[in-house]
Amino acid sequence: MNICMIAPGRFPLPGSGSVEICIWATARQLARRHNVTVISREAPGLPGREALEGVRLIRLPADTPRLYLDETLKTVKEEPYELIQVDNRPHLMAAVKRAVPHIPVVLFLHSLTFVPGNPKVAGSLGLADLIAVNSLSLGDRLAGRFPGVRLPLAVVPLGADLSRFTPLPEAERRQLRLEYGLPRRFTVLFVGRIIPRKGLPVLLRAAAILGRRLPVHLVIAGTGKPGYVRSLKKLARRLRLSVSFIGGIPHEDIHRIYQIADCLVCPSQRHESFGLVNVEAMASGLPVIASNNGGIREIILSGRNGYLVDRYRESASFARRMLALARSPERAFSIGMQGRRDAIQAFDWGRTADRLELLYSWLCTHQEKN
Repeated sequence: MNICMIAPGRFPLPGSGSVEICIWATARQLARRHNVTVISREAPGLPGREALEGVRLIRLPADTPRLYLDETLKTVKEEPYELIQVDNRPHLMAAVKRAVPHIPVVLFLHSLTFVPGNPKVAGSLGLADLIAVNSLSLGDRLAGRFPGVRLPLAVVPLGADLSRFTPLPEAERRQLRLEYGLPRRFTVLFVGRIIPRKGLPVLLRAAAILGRRLPVHLVIAGTGKPGYVRSLKKLARRLRLSVSFIGGIPHEDIHRIYQIADCLVCPSQRHESFGLVNVEAMASGLPVIASNNGGIREIILSGRNGYLVDRYRESASFARRMLALARSPERAFSIGMQGRRDAIQAFDWGRTADRLELLYSWLCTHQEKN
């Protein structure tokens, strides 16, 4: 097939956001068997057009959403694509479908951030030939938000690069921890955007509770608004925590951060459509402690490959789970290895691409018959 994948106009590809990670990973997989073009925004230092790992990249001006839309529509009309996928932007998808009505157009939704429940969005969603969602939870929420709209939904779970996100032998792990200057303490990791909904104050207080029972160090990898990050650092000082705010890590290097930790904590306070960090941690052999909400519960089976926290607004709930892992390294290792096995079985980018390929083929065949 001749496939075009259109990224949101916010970041260029390859990128480190979960949407950009998904597009790039699946594009590279699909490019093994199909012609794949990825459209994203231009960026300083990156060529407007290049071929990378079998994928053709086209980067367009995106100073405003309107400019990116106009340039995108002009570009998709230049070539006879057989299928077009638009990620996370219903109105952009609808504009593409109107411009090339004879081509199947898929909307791949990663969250409801850009899907407010209003008639304009409902009208855009109604134009999609297929809406792929990354979890059953996201699909249910979308259907509940638009009960009167025909929504051709299909669940397509995300994945991880299982050759890169992998457990390290203990000797290599110790050496990597030395390189990052970590103290010899039970090390808890957070990876993600530093925004209120991710629950970092809950985690900081949980680490403080844990610290009364045993030595603990917290590693926070991610970026956020400077004022909010300063408030978290102030809270950490007040709690007298041993903590490293290491900032944003390029995705091509983030696997090393998982390999230095003893567990990952994902204390999200609002609905998570999927939770890619949990899968990356599992692939790395890292036990996960996560809020029991949204698509997270479709990844983590509590007591098997991690722990789900029901009362996730309470720091003590997370502290209890962290303490149990810290006091039983054998149990932590067992859970981490089960997570690795589960990731291999269910959360490989090749599986994500295979699922998309199957859906694409059905759509193209259906289009030909009509």
